[in-house]
Amino acid sequence: MIDLSLYLVTDPVLCGERGVVEVVREAVAGGVGIVQLRDKTATDEQIVEQLIELSDVIDGRAALVVNDRLDAALEARARGARVDGVHLGQSDASVERARELLGPDAIIGLTANTAAHLDAVRALPPGTIDHLGVGVIRPTSTKPDHPEPLGIEGFRAFAERSEFPCVAIGGVGIDDVEALRDAGAAGVAVVSALCAADDPRAAARALRRRWRGAASVPRVLSIAGSDPSGGAGIQADLKSIGANGGYGMAAITALSVQNTRGVRAVHVPPADFLRAQLDAVTDDIDIDAVKIGMLADAEVIRTVISWLDDVRPPIVVVDPVMVATSGDRLLEADAEAALRVLLRRADLVTPNLLELAVLADAAVADNWSDAVADAERLSADIGAAVLVKGGHLGGDQSPDAFVDATTATVHEFPGTRIDTDATHGTGCSLSSALATQRALGKDWPEAVGAAREWLRESLRGGAELQVGHGNGPIDHFAGLRARGGIETSPTSDEVVTRWWEQIASIRAGIDDLPFIRALADGTLDRGAFTHYLAQDALYLSGYARVLADAARLAPTAGEQAFWANAAHGSIVGELELHAQWLTPEDGVSDGTFSATPSSATTAYLDHLRSTAYGGDYAQLIAALLPCFWLYTDLGTRLNAGCFGEYAQSAAHPYASWLRTYADDSFAEATQQAIGYTASAASASDAPGRARMLRAFEASARHELAFFAEPLALDHRSNSDRDASALSRSPSARDSKVV
Repeated sequence: MIDLSLYLVTDPVLCGERGVVEVVREAVAGGVGIVQLRDKTATDEQIVEQLIELSDVIDGRAALVVNDRLDAALEARARGARVDGVHLGQSDASVERARELLGPDAIIGLTANTAAHLDAVRALPPGTIDHLGVGVIRPTSTKPDHPEPLGIEGFRAFAERSEFPCVAIGGVGIDDVEALRDAGAAGVAVVSALCAADDPRAAARALRRRWRGAASVPRVLSIAGSDPSGGAGIQADLKSIGANGGYGMAAITALSVQNTRGVRAVHVPPADFLRAQLDAVTDDIDIDAVKIGMLADAEVIRTVISWLDDVRPPIVVVDPVMVATSGDRLLEADAEAALRVLLRRADLVTPNLLELAVLADAAVADNWSDAVADAERLSADIGAAVLVKGGHLGGDQSPDAFVDATTATVHEFPGTRIDTDATHGTGCSLSSALATQRALGKDWPEAVGAAREWLRESLRGGAELQVGHGNGPIDHFAGLRARGGIETSPTSDEVVTRWWEQIASIRAGIDDLPFIRALADGTLDRGAFTHYLAQDALYLSGYARVLADAARLAPTAGEQAFWANAAHGSIVGELELHAQWLTPEDGVSDGTFSATPSSATTAYLDHLRSTAYGGDYAQLIAALLPCFWLYTDLGTRLNAGCFGEYAQSAAHPYASWLRTYADDSFAEATQQAIGYTASAASASDAPGRARMLRAFEASARHELAFFAEPLALDHRSNSDRDASALSRSPSARDSKVV
């Protein structure tokens, strides 16, 4: 199957002094799947020579086609080059002749951009062409005689009509990739985006990431052996990938019998079974990075090479397992030779000092400068970066260095040695962490820095695992446990359910209060009722100020407006209703607040004020929530007759107040308050959520005390005055009784 997703069309002018060959080398390393050699000014012989050189550089890792020059493709093939096909324009050689001369397996593309072109293609014998190059998409200087640009929507319309794969070409930039993919493109053909790029390899990777869709969690595949004790191999890799923010997958190359004390036996499954594992993964899942570990023999290594050439994952990290700690070589000569071929497919190689010496054909380095020099030689030889690790050197320092001979980069990372025996699987874990960090979008030095910090943290935590009696494993999740714990984060809906259940006993206590029962059946002493209203007026004055604090601390404009409106409503709406009962002749006045604050009122407001003073928005709105939630719940059930049918009667002495408990606008506001608070709790960490719940529960208990207090006092001496006041009061308007 042809990978058309990232299609490079060469331009010798844009490639500049680097030349076409070097740009192609880097672009293919970055993920280009097909290269089209286009050079309008070159002679046929020059084209043949370029095809031969490009064939050597590409080495089967991408398809190679030539623009227009069918005879040059045939001649280059005759001279031993791998030329996969041609791309022809409407005025070029016959596509039928090209198919006849190049054979059924050749790749033949044809330029098309009109309905007439599409009709002409349909008239060709089946199998004549493989795909269409459709464009231009946008105006482009690389093809000055281009037709009218199609744009994204014009391409979409053409692709929808075409039964042939359509590659978008002409003026395509990185920001067009996702839109063209979604418009039905089988791939994007780019010229200047790669030929003029400062770093064609990085540019190709960026284009490929856009095409594949940047997953927020990188999908990282480990190809390695299995360690049943869990410290090394794929078991370590999967933990490492997860701890560094990736989704781990594994294809097993070997089954070991080992523990922290050593390896007892190794079983290598058939190589075709390994290939089946790899194909099963890539048939279904896009891979963002690959880490390769233990490969036991030459056949296994060649299988992995073949798969890499077919799939060409964007990031490849190889941890070459080839020398035991004792110094014994673990691979036969043919396997070592195959491994060297594999390393040329890698982006980063992470040998220990013993393996570095073998690969660099040098003595084992006994000092840091020699180790870095060996890494530079290896990097130059294989064309990939090398991470040289100083852990096997003596002394109290354990440095690492990222070495890339292709860019003359040596980036050193100093570090003191960590005194621990928990080192089992360190190399496996580091290499898979590097693959994951790179897939997160970091450049290599940044990825190395992040992976090292994580590994050093995990090394420090390893001893606490107390696993095994030999060299124990690192603790891959030591930092995650320390920083975030293992408690899951509930959804907003789960917060609502849990918190409501958490105060079930408080809610039951409120339901059972004599004040609530007497209010429901109409026997409540009017002195107790006016005491409740007077205390509530005092409460509302302070409560409104705390609501204003919530508005001040709110993180969004919507939340700020909500809490500010609630503060305004408490003063303008609800206090006016209280004044109609308490000071009907004067309205809201000093007399409305003339009562002495009770202990319940004082305690409740002190709780709210102290929470507001702390400046924690989430904790504050949790403290404010019961005043919304409990009143709405209670009012809804009172008006539904849950406390007796008389509460629904117009003859009830407190009928007007009972109606206000079930006010629709307040019920709507309550749902908003619940939503904001639950969302804040869901987004909080476990300690923050616990603080919110404590504030919420405390307010619920204060609500219970506030309802309980009126009948805990003797109001009989005031009953005549209270009755007189009630007889003069008008009916309350729709609002919440607070």
